[in-house]
Amino acid sequence: MFDVLIVGGSYAGMSAALQLGRARRKVLVVDAGVRRNRFAAHAHGLLGRDGVEPAVLAAQGRRDVEAYPTVTWLEGEAASARKTSDGFALRLASGEEHHGRLVVLALGVTDELPDLPGLRERWGKSVFHCPYCHGYELGMGKLGCLATSPMSIHQAAMLPDWGETTYFTNGAHEPAPEELALLERRGVHVEREPVAKVGGAIDVTLASGRTLSFAGLFAASQTRPSSPLAEELGCELEQGPMGPFIKTDAMKETTVPGVFACGDAAIAAGAVPFAIGDGFRAGTAAHRSLMFG
Repeated sequence: MFDVLIVGGSYAGMSAALQLGRARRKVLVVDAGVRRNRFAAHAHGLLGRDGVEPAVLAAQGRRDVEAYPTVTWLEGEAASARKTSDGFALRLASGEEHHGRLVVLALGVTDELPDLPGLRERWGKSVFHCPYCHGYELGMGKLGCLATSPMSIHQAAMLPDWGETTYFTNGAHEPAPEELALLERRGVHVEREPVAKVGGAIDVTLASGRTLSFAGLFAASQTRPSSPLAEELGCELEQGPMGPFIKTDAMKETTVPGVFACGDAAIAAGAVPFAIGDGFRAGTAAHRSLMFG
């Protein structure tokens, strides 16, 4: 019987495990090894580690966590979870089962991109979702913003701080008059011709064959939790601007007592610093629950 079962060994899960390990609690981390930022060459905006390679950051995080003797790290995929009389049971895809008093879901999310030729292959390399994570490195070059939802207006309006910006409506979201006024104030050019494909470093080819070249292209992906475990346990989801996420209270506990959630699957935003901070909150909150009920 573990004190806490943590599903997900990326940044949020590791951060939660670190706090529980430091509290000398018996913890199991189940990690499928799929990090959301695995396509990016570097992680930025992380104090003390700005520009670090994601694989290096993840490896160091795991070493930090495994240095605590009460933490067990298990590589595998969590297939199902259920409530038991004394806590929770977690079954892996391998068939083995583990039990714990509490659960922390650090499931991460899956990014869903428009079905546009060449877009997915460049995700994390020259197509991005977060200007704070990647905007500075584009050197004030020309930027494109591909509309995917009404939230794309907000993204397009932000981008001129990182470079001259073109907003492609692409049939996804035509700006309302007040949105057009905002884009005009921010100096954003609006391109209504449909996008046919993305190629080269980041060349956007329109339906007419006209091609525009950029230093980077931004697209707000739609997201969903990478695993159905939260719903399987009965946790309520909320609908955010980018997709559903796990509902939690201020202490990161879900609507199911004893189940906590953190990271991209539990907040309506995604960045490594957010995930680490959210994992800290979930880990310390789970520890308080173990102590005080």
